[in-house]
Amino acid sequence: MYNLTEFLENFNSRPVFFQGSINFNEPMDNHTTFKTGGPAGLWIRPEGECFPDYTAMLLDSARQEGIPVFILGGGANIVMPDKGIRGIVLDTTGYGGLHTSPLSDHPAFSESELWFRAGTSIDYAVDYAADHGLSGLEFLAGMPGTIGGALWMNARCYDKEMADVVREVQILEGNKLLCVRPNKEEFDYKISPFQKRDCLIMAASFSLQEKDTVFIRNEIKEHRDDRESKGHYRYPSAGSVFKNSRAIGKPTGKIIDELGLRGLSVGGAQVAPWHGNIIINKCNASSAEILSLVELLEERVKSELGVELTREIIFVG
Repeated sequence: MYNLTEFLENFNSRPVFFQGSINFNEPMDNHTTFKTGGPAGLWIRPEGECFPDYTAMLLDSARQEGIPVFILGGGANIVMPDKGIRGIVLDTTGYGGLHTSPLSDHPAFSESELWFRAGTSIDYAVDYAADHGLSGLEFLAGMPGTIGGALWMNARCYDKEMADVVREVQILEGNKLLCVRPNKEEFDYKISPFQKRDCLIMAASFSLQEKDTVFIRNEIKEHRDDRESKGHYRYPSAGSVFKNSRAIGKPTGKIIDELGLRGLSVGGAQVAPWHGNIIINKCNASSAEILSLVELLEERVKSELGVELTREIIFVG
């Protein structure tokens, strides 16, 4: 059995530069949009230029010691266990902002392409592109989380997805930094090729189009206003709980609504009274209560309609 204190002491004795934050027993409810979850055994958030080298060495050392590592982005689509999470949680949010293209020594900005680091908040990337008159990321406006997480999940909304705009991705696979250019055919509904690889997304470039900044800003405002009107920000939540099934012929939220399940509660977790496919943390909900409510919805839809729902949110552990 590994000892995290001993592991960290041994690792820190190595000549590797670090800046950022390290905590034992860091509460995960501080790092997820659901605001639930117990402590991480060891939470590490490298920041800035130390991230690539430090992370590569950390992952390699943890692998050798048999210590599990969970990669955390913005915590926007996950539910952490109440009892906490074993091993190391590697928080990528300290590695954000515009990225220098790994293919050149020039800043990653051109007339049609932007590189962002994986820990970049989605709204930062959307606003940066808009400020420079580049269109293509507007569909993400108002979505929580990070660029890396959105790419890993192939985030989609308003009939557009990450696969439509991503050009190239820098990943850490084993001890190697690689650049890959995924084909759109490798993606699917809320599925990316990175879910099938043992790798860490480090940065990504996006193919964008020049447009009038005012036009871009208007579309961004429409999307943010739409999310707010749908109640995405009223209570802690993870957005859509279930994927929409094209075979069913109607959105999952409408299915749940038609069964009269809006407002259904388990403890402090509740199906949003205004949207059937959103579960909210209304009053100090636990992760276990969220899971119980998800399972209850699955059972009701299955028994009454014969339809099996597919989860979009991920229960960790």
